[in-house]
Amino acid sequence: MRDFFILWMERIINVVIVLGAIAVLIGGGAALFGPQGGILQALAIWIGGALYLIIMGGFVYLGLGIYNNTRRTAEAVERMANRP
Repeated sequence: MRDFFILWMERIINVVIVLGAIAVLIGGGAALFGPQGGILQALAIWIGGALYLIIMGGFVYLGLGIYNNTRRTAEAVERMANRP
């Protein structure tokens, strides 16, 4: 059951990252073509949004990677302990 939740959490995180990237693109476009906007505002939104998504997504995937490595290490130790 635990693997089910981890698998679906990974899928939900993938969807959230993609939706976040779309939101950053749309937000930058709105700033670019808005009445008070300009290229600098759009670039700031695109760069800031991209950095935010990379950092936050990286931390989440880092945590999931630590979980997966710990699980595989525990399985390997169990296999080694069961050897004659």
